[in-house]
Amino acid sequence: MHEILSPRESGKFIADRSIDVKIGENGVKQTACIIFEHLKNGTYSAANWKKHVLHPKEMNDETVDWIFLIDTLNFSFWADTDDEKYKVKYNGKEYTGYWSLCAAVNRALDAGIPITSPSFYATLTLDKLKEIFRSDSKNEMPMLEERINNLREVGNILNEKYNGSFVNFVSQCEQSAEKLLDMIVSTFPCYRDVATHQGKTVAFYKRAQILVSDLWACFEGQGYGKFDDIDCLTMFADYRVPQALVYYNAMEYSDTLMSKLKSNTRFTVGERHEIEIRGCSIWAIELIHEELKKKVAADSSMKDVVFNSIIIDNYLWDDARDKRKEMNHIPIHKIRTVYY
Repeated sequence: MHEILSPRESGKFIADRSIDVKIGENGVKQTACIIFEHLKNGTYSAANWKKHVLHPKEMNDETVDWIFLIDTLNFSFWADTDDEKYKVKYNGKEYTGYWSLCAAVNRALDAGIPITSPSFYATLTLDKLKEIFRSDSKNEMPMLEERINNLREVGNILNEKYNGSFVNFVSQCEQSAEKLLDMIVSTFPCYRDVATHQGKTVAFYKRAQILVSDLWACFEGQGYGKFDDIDCLTMFADYRVPQALVYYNAMEYSDTLMSKLKSNTRFTVGERHEIEIRGCSIWAIELIHEELKKKVAADSSMKDVVFNSIIIDNYLWDDARDKRKEMNHIPIHKIRTVYY
């Protein structure tokens, strides 16, 4: 196998050669300005992760295993129409997308089901998984068979090598986000989110990176979330953040690609258009990060503000959810994959 380019290296390599996706320089600067204002006035920060009602607030071993379970299953929640969405009602509210996963897991824990325990999910049956992730709409969660395959894979590895907990895995990373990322993708095959592009092996590592990021955000940069090199992570290349980047003109799609998206074509893993969307998304956010650095450096009131590609990604993901109607004219690229 070729040497694998890191997600950051992959983003630049892909963006430099992209045909149907381009970076919008003015949009990059405008997006940086918008995020800068939110960081400056305190309306968005790393603390927003824990403000989500479904995310755990306790910083303990159980939370580490909750985060690992969630990110092992954190992929492919889109539906063609609102009527076809998987939905979960929890504590009086209805959730879709990623939040439906969190709601279903919390619902199971409330019912006394040890869903976050590797010893439980390593031997989980498909019927039991369907019961745990039962839908409150007429549509079940997509890709249930792939999800149970992921659970069995990671559960068996944790049981055999790490005494049945992701805590014991994290404890070996020496407070390095880069080391933990490498450990995750080398240990768990379902996290190896790579592709071949123009003779190079490019890495995106969406779920692996978000796993490290979630630990950092939940544990507020301390304990299991203390990483001396957290800024080594890039954004998490999915199907939602690219929509926001196009909305803000930080990325531009060719007429050919936009026509393909609007025709509701199902993308395939590793095709050029998919790689260009994901790679250019990474690089666009790296450029937004560079613009933010300049603006923060010029404002003495911002010297203690924490910002990185993670926070930019999280802001745009939340923004895309909040502005669903405004962004609806920009289609997401639809693909069924365990990687995002």
